[in-house]
Amino acid sequence: MTNQRALIEALRARGTEQQNLFAAARQARKLSSGDAITLRGVIEVTNVCRVNCDYCPMRRENTRQNERFQLSEDDIVEMGAAIVAAGIRVILIQGGETTTLLAVVEAAVRRLMKFHGPKLEIIVNLGNFTSNQYHRLRDAGVSSYILKHETSNPELFRQLRHESLEERLRCLHDLKSLGFKVGTGLISSLPGQSLESIAEDIRLAGRLGVDMCSVSPFIPAPNTPMEHVPNGDNDLALNAIACLRILYPNILIPSVSALERTSVGGQSRGLDAGANVLTVNFTKLEHQRKYLIYGKDRFVVTTSHVQKIVADAGLHLEHSIDATLAA
Repeated sequence: MTNQRALIEALRARGTEQQNLFAAARQARKLSSGDAITLRGVIEVTNVCRVNCDYCPMRRENTRQNERFQLSEDDIVEMGAAIVAAGIRVILIQGGETTTLLAVVEAAVRRLMKFHGPKLEIIVNLGNFTSNQYHRLRDAGVSSYILKHETSNPELFRQLRHESLEERLRCLHDLKSLGFKVGTGLISSLPGQSLESIAEDIRLAGRLGVDMCSVSPFIPAPNTPMEHVPNGDNDLALNAIACLRILYPNILIPSVSALERTSVGGQSRGLDAGANVLTVNFTKLEHQRKYLIYGKDRFVVTTSHVQKIVADAGLHLEHSIDATLAA
């Protein structure tokens, strides 16, 4: 898999070839991190977004159709405390791309770090900011930031997100220069996306030197320009996960909820393909229902679901104080 042709062939793998690919990915994971699966708790802080992505139901033009919400500082601290109480030491704060919550998140992070100590890791995923704004989050105690590039094809990026890939990459470089652990991610099976483009997505993660990278299959969402496009191919997404693991054995790769949304057992297959991160949703139900990242019928990950698929895979949870998390 050292050249473009081999990478593309790996992305095409099915049947026995795919199983061999997954086995190589699991071996790479075992050599890097053993049988440990990192557990994160997520807080979804807002469904307001400044971007107008053609594939997302939280796109800017849907603002009037969605019941908007933004969590308060106290809300975030309360949900963060619930994550810590469940024995999870990694908190992911994510939402639509907006700068309006920067001060709120900054203040909430300071309180969480004060109350729960230096062993807590806080990740933020709120989109493009200036270098100074990222610096504020870093000073507050945020140690990691996720900014998904979605696609490395500049034309496709502009077509689907109506923004510049160059600006996205500028933000990723700013984050690296500020000392964050940085995550990115791609969407596979986008209309107009080639296998060559996905191979470049995988290579981009290496060139950026990221600490985390996700792969999500495309999911058509209602009330978007792409609502009638077919579901993405889970096998392609899983092959991309396996390629990432083999090429970059030490990075964190989540088995995302989108895999389960498109196919029952999808997250288990993500672990089979070499993923080593799972994320449990701690957002209150009243807000979960408004966070329409894949539409109203999205799959919401619970602790009981995570426990089962990790146990079934013969793996164990890390960053969890209590191995018997409540559902």
